[in-house]
Amino acid sequence: MQIYTNDDIRPGAIAGQRIAIIGYGSQGRAHARNLKDSGHDVVAGVRHGGKGWTNAIADGVATAEPAEAVKGADIVAVLTPDMAQAEVYKTVIEPHAKKGAAILFAHGFSILYGRVAPRKDMDVILVAPKGPGDLVRREYARGRGVPALFAIEQDATGKARDRAMGYARGIGGATGGLLETTFKEETETDLFGEQAVLCGGAKELVMGGFTTLVEAGYQPEIAYFECLHELKLIVDLFYEGGVTKMNEFISETAKWGSVVSGPRVINGETRARMRAILAEIQSGQFAREWIAENEAGKGAYDALVKADADHPIEVVGAALRERMAWLHAPKTAEAA
Repeated sequence: MQIYTNDDIRPGAIAGQRIAIIGYGSQGRAHARNLKDSGHDVVAGVRHGGKGWTNAIADGVATAEPAEAVKGADIVAVLTPDMAQAEVYKTVIEPHAKKGAAILFAHGFSILYGRVAPRKDMDVILVAPKGPGDLVRREYARGRGVPALFAIEQDATGKARDRAMGYARGIGGATGGLLETTFKEETETDLFGEQAVLCGGAKELVMGGFTTLVEAGYQPEIAYFECLHELKLIVDLFYEGGVTKMNEFISETAKWGSVVSGPRVINGETRARMRAILAEIQSGQFAREWIAENEAGKGAYDALVKADADHPIEVVGAALRERMAWLHAPKTAEAA
């Protein structure tokens, strides 16, 4: 797979094009600030007096009511939560976007599952940084960048590729390394990673390990350090150099335990369940259930999230983290 850099992107690919950022949360704020600092014409589509408006003013980003921001934009970046995007498109973008404008997403959910069906005259593109908004901003401020994916779903103007790659360059994605994908691949792999590994899988593994030790009579504080706190140390090694680097920095005993016991925890049955989760994502079952849950008022969602928040590991962890001064240090100017 080719990894594109700034040198691979046509100079001035989106020069002179106005970019409207709709959704001024974690990603939206980072994108707007990076694009502005890259010399692009950026406007935040935010409600006057709201939190997004306040943050955009503080950031020195031009503001307008969402519909007004969309009217004059060549690129409309939809960076609101997935479940809000259908309504945002219907009420703000479809009636107000000019002919030939591009609609850009940072996640393909709304397009892949038919929540949004853009007009035929619009370019439909995706730019997805592989990191949270705070990191996207911090790395850009340091002269670096977070790797990003880009995809083209609809090229109505012949400019879709330039627009996607130029936008990615503007937020630092091509500095970090830019990879081409499709809306389908980005969405399905992103959902799978969140559910089976990064959020769902890792969370359940940590909580399961903690509970096993506590039920066996070990102190909860010791269980917390072994099953959650030290996980960051291992993940950092993975992040920096993969399994090879982890093995370079852990003890021989830890390595032996890893190779003989790891496959007993994550085994054939686990992988079969991972395949089942992926199949539900690919078939659209997960999306349909999540959409239905939102439409029903998110009662089950709220109960499940609360159960996680009430887990004993959260009580123990909160008390321990209060004593970790480095977690409460003020942010640096780069991250501000």
